[in-house]
Amino acid sequence: MPQSTKQKRAAGPERVCCTRTDQESLARLAHVAKALSDPIRLGMLDVMTQGRGCCGTIDPAERGVPGSGDPDGICVCEFQEQFGLAQSKASYHLRVLKDAGLVTEETRGKWSFYAVDAARLEQALAELRGVLGLDAG
Repeated sequence: MPQSTKQKRAAGPERVCCTRTDQESLARLAHVAKALSDPIRLGMLDVMTQGRGCCGTIDPAERGVPGSGDPDGICVCEFQEQFGLAQSKASYHLRVLKDAGLVTEETRGKWSFYAVDAARLEQALAELRGVLGLDAG
């Protein structure tokens, strides 16, 4: 009686994958790719890279934000205004970006400000270029 396909695979020589990246790194990179796969999140990253002056953002002091000096990032409320989102939807998108390690969060009282983690974003892009064979090596 012939062996099933599953049995043949198990009985044959073990296949060795040629991937240059370990599975944990590939899983992290997939997490980043998923975070980048939404147009709203890409728009949010665009706003963050341009900084507070890009979109007519209001001075945080005028909103009653505590603390001295300007925060580094963009407030959730500013993303709400910029993209016409409810607070929960804006927070959801920002959490996806934060969970992927692409942005940092600074909390001041009830306000949360988000900024691009440029080093982590560049690292993720370099890893992606490497996986796709596009690195300059």
